[in-house]
Amino acid sequence: MYLVLEDAITWKHLKPLLNLFIFVKILLLAKRSLFINLKFNLKFNHRLKTKMPARDIYHDQCKNSLIADGWTITHDPLSLKIGKKDMFVDIGAEKFLAAEKHGQKVAIEIKSFVGNSEIEDLKNAIGQYVLYQNVLELTEPDRKLYLGVREPVFNELFEEPIGKLLLDKGVVNLLVFNSELEVVVKWIN
Repeated sequence: MYLVLEDAITWKHLKPLLNLFIFVKILLLAKRSLFINLKFNLKFNHRLKTKMPARDIYHDQCKNSLIADGWTITHDPLSLKIGKKDMFVDIGAEKFLAAEKHGQKVAIEIKSFVGNSEIEDLKNAIGQYVLYQNVLELTEPDRKLYLGVREPVFNELFEEPIGKLLLDKGVVNLLVFNSELEVVVKWIN
């Protein structure tokens, strides 16, 4: 069977077919490339198994507050591993003091407390804090964990009896920062 081309077929008739052919070829190459990359990543990149958590909405303000306070950000985020489980504390930082050879190391877990319930946010934050604290004691005992909160959260929650109870019992260490001025307000141990 032969295809007879009429003399009326010109470049303007063939151009759409050629464009379609090129488009299909590009799609096939892209699909093959995507498959190869996905296969490579699944085989060689163990991090694909662990999803990185979303950053807190005040992450950058807290980080800038630490930098302004003289801290060096060493990890963003700080990766923790126990057994086959990976966890990520928002920020790891270190501050070298003139009188010490080894600096002071901290890990900051930032919480915004913008949910519908402050108590639910507090329960989740304390649970996460306790988990990270225990893992840090095993993996990096020289690093101290702090819960990073904005100044209004501190005033509205940690100046209340429920927050004072947690601070008095030593359940949590706090880094209080001003998110607008991007400065550290206070450290509470």
